[in-house]
Amino acid sequence: MNAPAKPLAGLKVVELGTLIAGPFASRLCAEFGAEVIKIESPDGGDPLRKWRKLYEGTSLWWFVQARNKKSLTLDLKHPDGQEILKKLLAEADILIENFRPGVLEKLGLGWEVLHALNPKLVMVRLSGFGQSGPYKDQPGFGAVGESMGGLRYITGFEDRPPVRTGISIGDSIAALWGVIGALMALRHREVNGGQGQVVDVALYEAVFAMMESMVPEFDVFGFIRERTGNIMPGITPSSIHTSVDGKHVQIGANGDAIFKRFMQAIGRDDLANDPQLADNAGRDARRDELYGVIDRWVGSLPLEEVLTMLNRAEVPASRIFSAEDMFSDPQFLAREMFLSAKLPDGKPFKMPGIVPKLSETPGSAEWVGPELGEHNAEVLAGLGYSAEQVAALKADGAI
Repeated sequence: MNAPAKPLAGLKVVELGTLIAGPFASRLCAEFGAEVIKIESPDGGDPLRKWRKLYEGTSLWWFVQARNKKSLTLDLKHPDGQEILKKLLAEADILIENFRPGVLEKLGLGWEVLHALNPKLVMVRLSGFGQSGPYKDQPGFGAVGESMGGLRYITGFEDRPPVRTGISIGDSIAALWGVIGALMALRHREVNGGQGQVVDVALYEAVFAMMESMVPEFDVFGFIRERTGNIMPGITPSSIHTSVDGKHVQIGANGDAIFKRFMQAIGRDDLANDPQLADNAGRDARRDELYGVIDRWVGSLPLEEVLTMLNRAEVPASRIFSAEDMFSDPQFLAREMFLSAKLPDGKPFKMPGIVPKLSETPGSAEWVGPELGEHNAEVLAGLGYSAEQVAALKADGAI
């Protein structure tokens, strides 16, 4: 029986992106069936190819971030390179780009030009500050977006400077908004009979949109949320604690019934039955006391015993997972969150699994990130170029 087509099968996506935000957005499209053609500079390609841990000279991150994509090298300053790009975009559904605003316009490839070329094209533009406003021309990486969007200000401990998360979360959040916007635009195009449009995602706005109640709390009460370490005032108890064997556990017992079960499980019926602690407001007023109790309890036991007791009491909790923990965890394995693949030399390795899980048309990883220009001949042949023409384009520096 043939497998059903993936949900984005039949869509053509052109990626003009480097590093994280744009490439992550197009990766999601590629995993769910879109044909993604990644445009790279002939002189080295995406810098991500050389970021973090390298295997035989290529980043392991690259093999994941560019999986299922086709690599086409084009010099976009060369007239023939621009002509090839226009031919691609004339038949594409989505263009994803993360240049600084104005770069494509200087190349003669702005929205007005591309919309006239292909009125159905959806253009996803990911940038630090968006396509308008006084900051639009400033450079803005994910770290800047996280800072301006509010995330860095509230991350860390109150007596220390702000800290970053361990990944480029701002770029990834922006990529998700970009894909959501593209799918909305496609829905409008296909169902409402509309044309293509621009999806304008600013990194700082992508982060800002995740800041929960920060805006109304300041506007109504003048309240500025500050750094609070591992706890979140107003939601108690929910924090990280350290076991006697030096391991860490997140415990979220802030539900009323959950808190009562938790206290009963650790032998503190007095707290379980204390009417002042029956709701979140009362618990938060005594949070230092409660966190002291929990710290002492967790600190007296090994982590596995802590987790066993909490699970038995139906209290939400988790060890703080390292990559090593994940590789042997039955939940990760049952959900197929590690895919087996091979590096170019045949060496097997694990890649992250596909998210989200679709019951009828799941995504997949068909191949790892390609070599630079690996699909030049294939893509150009699809546009009508002969082998001789491709060789001439290469000799002239257009590809």
